[in-house]
Amino acid sequence: MSVWPGRPYPLGATFDGQGTNFAVFSEVADHIEVCLFSPDGHERRLRLPEVTAFVHHGYVPGVGPGQRYGFRVSGPWNPSRGLWCNPAKLLVDPYAKAITGDLRWGPEVYGFDPEDHTVPDHTAVPDHAVPDHAVPDHRDSAAFMPKAVVVDPAFDWGDDCAPDTPLHRTVLYETHVRGISITHPDVPEELRGTYAAMASEPVLEHLLSLGVTAVEFLPVHHFVSEHTLVEKGLSNYWGYNTLGFFAPHGPYSASGDTGEQVVEFKAMVKALHRAGIEVILDVVYNHSAEGNRLGPLLSFKGFDNRSYYHLNPDNQAEYVDFTGTGNTLNMGSAQSQQVMMDSLRYWVLDMHVDGFRFDLAPALARSLHHVDRLSSFFDLIHQDPVINQVKLIAEPWDVGPGGYQVGGFPPKWSEWNAEYRDDVREYWRSEHESLPDLATRLTGSSDLYAASGRRPSASINFITAHDGFTLVDLVAYDHKHNEANGEANRDGESHNRSWNSGVEGQTRDRSILQVRNTRRRSMLATLLLSQGVPMLLGGDELGRTQSGNNNAYAQDNEVSWYDWDSVDDEFLAFTRRLIAFRAAHPVFRRRHWFKGEPVDGHEIDDMIWFTADGAEMTRHDWETGHNLSVAVFLNGEAITAVGSRGERVVDDSFLMLFNSSPHPVDFTLPARLGDFRWHTEIDTAEYDHAGPVRSGSRINLGAWALTVLRREGPT
Repeated sequence: MSVWPGRPYPLGATFDGQGTNFAVFSEVADHIEVCLFSPDGHERRLRLPEVTAFVHHGYVPGVGPGQRYGFRVSGPWNPSRGLWCNPAKLLVDPYAKAITGDLRWGPEVYGFDPEDHTVPDHTAVPDHAVPDHAVPDHRDSAAFMPKAVVVDPAFDWGDDCAPDTPLHRTVLYETHVRGISITHPDVPEELRGTYAAMASEPVLEHLLSLGVTAVEFLPVHHFVSEHTLVEKGLSNYWGYNTLGFFAPHGPYSASGDTGEQVVEFKAMVKALHRAGIEVILDVVYNHSAEGNRLGPLLSFKGFDNRSYYHLNPDNQAEYVDFTGTGNTLNMGSAQSQQVMMDSLRYWVLDMHVDGFRFDLAPALARSLHHVDRLSSFFDLIHQDPVINQVKLIAEPWDVGPGGYQVGGFPPKWSEWNAEYRDDVREYWRSEHESLPDLATRLTGSSDLYAASGRRPSASINFITAHDGFTLVDLVAYDHKHNEANGEANRDGESHNRSWNSGVEGQTRDRSILQVRNTRRRSMLATLLLSQGVPMLLGGDELGRTQSGNNNAYAQDNEVSWYDWDSVDDEFLAFTRRLIAFRAAHPVFRRRHWFKGEPVDGHEIDDMIWFTADGAEMTRHDWETGHNLSVAVFLNGEAITAVGSRGERVVDDSFLMLFNSSPHPVDFTLPARLGDFRWHTEIDTAEYDHAGPVRSGSRINLGAWALTVLRREGPT
């Protein structure tokens, strides 16, 4: 089989209709072989003949889609200098567009034998010196490794067009590709848990009936389960352990994993777009599946360890870890930057996704120890004409020093707002001094985002997410119950700001169930009627429970899967009504900040806060720590939106009543708002209100309840 010189770009395997060009970066390699595998595992090795700017490349005629391949790198082995070249280890192409097969854990996939604590002259060395002086392991890893696959990029997108929903109108739905459909009775069994199931009529119908505008998928970049999990009989369910940043996860494909997963993923995106739903990917560019210095040799580490990872300058065998996974990709390195940017552009241009949520985003903006808002990471994103046009969402924290960066990202970015999550949870579990924080979060968190020139849509509001309690569990458990994870309940967050409403876990006590249901409705209503972008945890609308497990990352089973046989139909209907209510009223999804003053000549401010007695809130009222009741007026007659032709869009005006105390409270409807009639639109205590009431009247609000009143007609 002949090998022609080929081209150094694009990186990866590129099929042109006649053959395939292979190109891979390594500054340290002496030479690199591309290894072609037949379906029965037979391997043919071909040395890449050319090196251009540290890119090793070659063109192989006759090689086409479906071809399995990997690489072997010959070069220096010196772990103390960060050099891990070992040609006995088959490596996955960092630019693989598809990956087939599982990683079979064994000593063969490690670069050295962790039990061989000797230097070349067989003198014993202490454990802390391993692998600084470890000798390379010469066992062949090919039979234990997944393989990259050459793919055909052709796909008929037809008239596919992204919905391009503005952020202020976006409602995010965070979901797991497998978990949402694996037990769905109306999805064909052979499709359940796959991209094809996401595009199936039952799942699309559910999303459309909810009214969400975008799905945010947990990681779909091809990932592997950690060795420690496999030894426990568990697996990495969430997927935050990436092996391939260009390849859709193979096991999520119903049609096969030798390139078929690429076509199936594209078909899913096309179907979601046709339904008017955007696709946001949770992406994990902060670390890889190779772990720390004792981890396996799978890809980056074997090609050019020093070009991809943050290493200890004093001992390059050691990894600097800002992620809690053993390694951190070094986005100060030109090659790591190129991988990330090429990957992002590929998912936008070739796979048609609409945005990204960056896991542990501060880790991407670090120099060595400090998060740098002027780092090359932000420059690359902001200057790229493709990526700066899609939705950019940061998880604004990592585990390193100074890693908590909520509110610290620059313009164009939205952020998961952990302050929102914590403050709303605190208020609805009746914590003292929680009312001022609730008010700040309800109005868009201007304290976090206004100074940087951002708008309320910079705040991705959430109360629950994949990491933590579900909404049902948030009102049913004081403590985490993670025993199934095999870590003696030591894993997961211990301070959840939850309250079990009177008893831990399941109960048949009707009074406790009533409190739980009211609090659950109140938190959901707060989420969907706050300024900013609401994110709903998929399954919360169904009443999904994880039985108190707040870290179900390793539970690919009934703990994590949606239970379509036990749907809380009343809560599902309530969720649909809330999302529709938000969509119908621009005052709950303003593009600009409230000013707290009259707007456009109106006598009434755009927003006014009142006590339960109907008087305007004073500084003393805000500073009264035990106060748990408040009303807020939202003036819909002020400019709340602008139409496509620049026309002014007005809305109804609303009064929102909040009571997180354990007792009902009588509210007086403020006379200052004029002599109007008020209609009850939402009541989370589900009281039966008899018709409209007039300004100055009193209305009873239940314990832990939220009521929304609509003012009848404009003045």
